[in-house]
Amino acid sequence: MPTSTIKYTHPLKTTAIHNRSGNSLITDAPVDNNGQGAYFSPTDLAATSLASCMMTVMGIYADQNSLDLGEIECDLQKEMASNPRRIKAITIEMRWKTDLPEKEIQKLKNIGLNCPVAKSLHPDIEQKISFIML
Repeated sequence: MPTSTIKYTHPLKTTAIHNRSGNSLITDAPVDNNGQGAYFSPTDLAATSLASCMMTVMGIYADQNSLDLGEIECDLQKEMASNPRRIKAITIEMRWKTDLPEKEIQKLKNIGLNCPVAKSLHPDIEQKISFIML
């Protein structure tokens, strides 16, 4: 079964259906590229996938090792380049409140920094990731 089915819906939008769950999402071209900016752009999703993947693999490790991950959230900034138009940099500021020992925190940070999306992005995309411990 295909992972998703995506349909172009004018003007400059797509609707993607996650085939296993039936959930959907809409994308829109960004304002600086002829769109309305009414939804995540495809490059917004690529950048957002990095942070989501980091937190997911950290959560998987925590769950598998009976660790309380605590509270973790982040802000993300995507920077675009031109000629060619592409993602130039992704800046993520993770805010993390946890009572885990430093050894586990470092292991979890490393797991997050080496998540599948981080390893799949082109090496020209600068990944600027910081952890703010609360």
